[in-house]
Amino acid sequence: MTDHPHDDGPGTSDGLLTKAKPKTKRPSMYKVLLLNDDYTPMEFVVMVLEQFFGKSRDEATNIMLEVHHKGVGICGVYSFDVAETKAMQVVEQARQNQHPLQCTIEKE
Repeated sequence: MTDHPHDDGPGTSDGLLTKAKPKTKRPSMYKVLLLNDDYTPMEFVVMVLEQFFGKSRDEATNIMLEVHHKGVGICGVYSFDVAETKAMQVVEQARQNQHPLQCTIEKE
């Protein structure tokens, strides 16, 4: 028997056990990257960025110029499944239009 009638022992409060909530880990995020080539028209790259990544004309143009000048540009950052799907959609669209445009993903 305890000295205090309302004390049920360590780790309890009012007779209820409290459990620590498990910490949920945020999923890893992935950058979708467009790679420069010397054949894909700039306008096609802008269209892809607008269509698959929801970019405005200005945003798409800026990313396209980054790809053109630096060799790579970030289209967006997404969960793995979304990033992988978007990269595959871009490559498929490029192939259908006979462009060698490459799109890849990289863990952030």
